[in-house]
Amino acid sequence: MRPGNGQVDHYLLGKDTMRTAAQTYSSPAFEINKTSMITGAALFCAGGLIGLVGMMVSGTAMASACRQWFRELEVPPSDAVKHKWSQTKAASAAGAAAWQQHNGMQRTHA
Repeated sequence: MRPGNGQVDHYLLGKDTMRTAAQTYSSPAFEINKTSMITGAALFCAGGLIGLVGMMVSGTAMASACRQWFRELEVPPSDAVKHKWSQTKAASAAGAAAWQQHNGMQRTHA
């Protein structure tokens, strides 16, 4: 120790004294309550299983509702898509023809 400041100079201490000082300043052990951890893990797994079952039940209900809705449609979805596609092609061709006519680029048919 230096006189007057009350601090220990570690470089002045011997090896044995430093070991003793290091041991006295150790941190407390980290302990986990195993019962609480096991209970928490079990509840987490149970919640996951309940969520999985809920997803399966709601997914089945949604699939059933979609199948019923498709059966009640007047036009099957594939025919509706074909009709919309032909409308899209016709609108695209009409738009292209109008654009070409407006810009003076008449199309010549061969």
